[in-house]
This record gives sequence, C-alpha cells and structure tokens, in this order.
Amino acid sequence: MKKRSFGFSGILTLAIAMSGEAQARPISDEEAALLREEITRLKSRVEELEKRLADSTEPAPPQQPNVPQLAERKEPEKTEPPLQVEWKGSPQFVQDDRAFKVKGRIQADANYVSAPAGLDDRGLGFSSEFRRIRLGGEGKLGSGFGYKLELELSDNAVDLVDTFVTYKNGPWLLTLGNQNQFQSLDELTGDTTGSFMERAAFTDAFNFERRLGFSAQYETGPLLAQLGVFTDDISALANDSDGPAGGDENNSFSIDGRLVYAPKLGETQLHFGASGHLRNLRRITEDGVRYRQRPFIHSTNSRLIGTATLSVDRETSYGLELAGIRGRWHAVAESHWLQARRLDAPSAHFWGGYVEMGYFLTPGDSRPYDNGIFGNAKPTAPLGKDGIGAVQLNLRYDYLDLNSRDARGGTQDGYFAALIWTPLRYLRFNLNYGYIEYAGAIPLADGRSNYGLHVVGSRFELDF
Repeated sequence: MKKRSFGFSGILTLAIAMSGEAQARPISDEEAALLREEITRLKSRVEELEKRLADSTEPAPPQQPNVPQLAERKEPEKTEPPLQVEWKGSPQFVQDDRAFKVKGRIQADANYVSAPAGLDDRGLGFSSEFRRIRLGGEGKLGSGFGYKLELELSDNAVDLVDTFVTYKNGPWLLTLGNQNQFQSLDELTGDTTGSFMERAAFTDAFNFERRLGFSAQYETGPLLAQLGVFTDDISALANDSDGPAGGDENNSFSIDGRLVYAPKLGETQLHFGASGHLRNLRRITEDGVRYRQRPFIHSTNSRLIGTATLSVDRETSYGLELAGIRGRWHAVAESHWLQARRLDAPSAHFWGGYVEMGYFLTPGDSRPYDNGIFGNAKPTAPLGKDGIGAVQLNLRYDYLDLNSRDARGGTQDGYFAALIWTPLRYLRFNLNYGYIEYAGAIPLADGRSNYGLHVVGSRFELDF
C-alpha cells in the first residue's frame, strides 16, 4: 500500500477549508495567533505519526533481475546388473558378461572280463572301481576372458584335468593351460557324452592325453580350425626328482592341428575332419615308450597286447574323421596312423580305427553336435514327465594294429554293443558288451597267442 504524506501545505489547506468563516471576513490578530498555534500543534502531531510509521515499516528488498535458474546436474547412479541364477545340472550364477558354475562328475564301474583257459592273470575276471570323481568349476571373467579348473581322482591319484584360461573374441578362441590336443573326434568328445564306456582302442594305445600348452581356434560357419603348441602332461613335468625322469629335464614338445568341415544338408549334420601331430620327446627317450591296450574296460590293469619298451625320440601321426547325424541315427568312422622314430632301429608304424552306428529307441531324441564334437543328449521326455528318458543303442567295430617290423605288439578286433539310458539330462546308465579277438597277444599256457574273450561293462555316471 502506498504511504500517504501530510506536509505543512496540506495541513494549511485543510485548516482553511474547515474555516469557511475565515474566507468570508478578515482574521484578527488574536484569531491568527490561535490558528498558527493549532497548525503548529497539528504539524508536530503529523511529524510524530510519520516517524512512527517510518520506524514500523521495513524497506522492501531490492528487486532482483529475472534470470532463469539452471537445474543442478546430477550424475546418473551406477547400478550393477541383477544377478541371475540358472540351473544346468548345478547352479550357474550369471551377471552381465560374468558367470560361474560348479562342475562335477561321478563314474562308477562294475565289469567282467572272461579269462581264456591257460592264462594266469588275476587282473581279469570281475573288477569294479570309481572310474572318475571330478570336481571343479568354470566361468567367465568378463571382456572375453574365461577359465576352467577341474581336479580328478582316478587310478588312486589326484590329477589336474581341464585347467586353463581362455579368451574369446568373435570367431577366435585362445586357450592357455592343461588341455586336449585336437587328436581325434572320439578323444575330444566328453567321456560322459561318448557312445561307449571307453574310447576307441587307438586313443589309449597311442598315449593320447592332456598336456600343458597354448592353442588357438578359429570357427566360422561350418569351418573349424585348431592349432596348438604343447609340452607334456602335468605329472611328467613335476619337478619332484632329479635325473632323466625329473620334470626339470623334460623339454619335450608337440605341435598339433585339426581341421573340421561340418556342413548341414537339410536335416543331416555332416562332419569331415583331419588332424596332424608332431611330437619331439627329446631328453625323456631314456625312459622309452610303450604302446599297449587294455581289454576295453579300465578297471583291469592287464594289457594282453602291447609292444616292448621302444627308444622313440619322435612321433608323427595323423587322423581322419567322418560322421553324420540324422534324426535318431548317427554314424562315425575314424582312422589314425602313428609313426614312431626310434634311435636304435627303423621307424615303427602303427594304426587303429573304428566304425560305429547308433540309434535312439525313444522318439524325438537325437545325438547333439557342436563345435566339432558330439554333445550331451537331452531327453525329449525325461523320466517322471510323461516319459522314460532317452534310450540309445550303439554298435562298433574297433581295430588296433601294434605290429611293425621287429616291434610286434599284436592286433585286436573288437566287436562292441552299448545300451545307454539317460533318464534325466546329466545322468546316464551305460551297459556294454564286447567280444575281442587277439592275434599275437600274451601267450597262453599251451603257447597260443591267438584267442578271444568276452567283456561286460556297466557304469552309472553323473555329470554336471
């Protein structure tokens, strides 16, 4: 509200207006004196009121220019992506591009090998064992890096199996650590996803195993190329003794490569593979090398065919692979050749191979295939969910020849059948039967080295 001011001229005008009589006649000196006294009193009163009014009224704050205010900028809060838990036989924890999964494996066998009459070998007959007990984990660290670590109890010893660090970038996969060496389709296929309890005879006879090294893999479409440089298996590198058998003197190495072409023609998955291997045994040749094989099952340590100890300083080998999957059917054929260069004799040449056919008796089931190997079957109708799981029948002919020049290890023809029941994914029951014909094997009491025997194997296996 605007403050009203009453000055002296205002009071005078008011006094004159109120005294209409003063305008009509002259004012005497006495009246003028009284009027002046009244005006002075009123003026003093008005000044007092103006002072009180001024003291009680605060001055208005100065008006600020109308400048728009900028909103305060806030940094967005950084939140971690949610942690997800998936079930893949065991819990798998996933967060963004990082993951971790516990891995384990149990395999227990009960087996029988018929001992030929006249062969005094207590390792034959009935035997049983925990074939493998494995525990470990695998995961992803982010930015393309991953890892896997597994410990295995087998043959009453604890060993490192798949133990490595990986880096994945597009079609490339780099692996550093203890790993397989791309030697065979049957060897690279997991032992809980294979079509028989044990792999083909040549994979064991030719000493295929994991070794410490570095490998690179390139996969694009149906093409897969693998190449690696390796030293020796971890137990052979252990530096717990000195001398020729000591790990500090083991400087062997190998170069291994594999090429796979796996086109899909309609509903048929094809597989064409080839591998090549060069190993220089170097200083460990003083211990010598043996090439031999069990009668199929692992729970017996008897070897009825095998070479004597050979002074081998270099191994050169190559293999061919052929496979196909269509619906419930699958078929496989492999062959592998090994040349062992000896220091004191001409090179020895050995070879082995197999052909196989399999069929799922349960509708809708098929053998999985990925990344150049066979995978773990997933029952279309698991047990307890309107089904009995997956049932598979496999047949295989397996051949191994360990004869070459003066190195006479013998030969074997194996005829095998397998019935596999997978009630739930990751759980299998495996029943195998085989008949093996030997030529040039360990002689019987009557001197015969050509004879045959029967093998029955059974296994339950849990893999997660």
